[in-house]
Amino acid sequence: MSLLLHICCAPCSVACIKMLREEGTEPAGFWYNPNIHPFLEYKARRDTLRQYARDIGLDLREEDFYGLRQFTAAVAQDSGRRCGYCYTCRMERTAQYAAENGFKCFSTTLLVSPYQNRELICAIGEKMGDKYGVEFMPCDFRPRFREGQEEARALGLYMQKYCGCVYSEEDRFSNRRKKELHKLHKAGGGGQLSC
Repeated sequence: MSLLLHICCAPCSVACIKMLREEGTEPAGFWYNPNIHPFLEYKARRDTLRQYARDIGLDLREEDFYGLRQFTAAVAQDSGRRCGYCYTCRMERTAQYAAENGFKCFSTTLLVSPYQNRELICAIGEKMGDKYGVEFMPCDFRPRFREGQEEARALGLYMQKYCGCVYSEEDRFSNRRKKELHKLHKAGGGGQLSC
């Protein structure tokens, strides 16, 4: 089977590629992630994937596009729907690339994470597959998530701390601050819980 695997980052790809290879499928990787910001984060993830692909002999295709302005313009009015836009732009470009380059099907490493919206990713993947005439494979990589993360750490791969967009980075710091304030309040140190 000729499968194009959209890859969001090297750590998430570890379990996915391993599972596909165990099942007899040799995927080609596809890097297209205009949602990742700031640029140093984008570069760290891209460069880590490039090295990992070389190390494991993965055919990696790239559409190297740092899309800060396009991404923020698309989600600025309703950042609560950013994930839907993020999934759509990446699945659409992956399906289009697959069709243009003779792949029979495509999937994504986003399906390994228990933190992503699997149902939405699959619905968008199927829609984009229909649009471009390639099959979307809704692989369930989630049972191998922890194993893949552990292997990525053991390999010394760069491990990101947030999903990718500036809004998810903001959420990470906001949630950390709320937890710190909550601990301070519980310990009797005062502090306000409303941030």
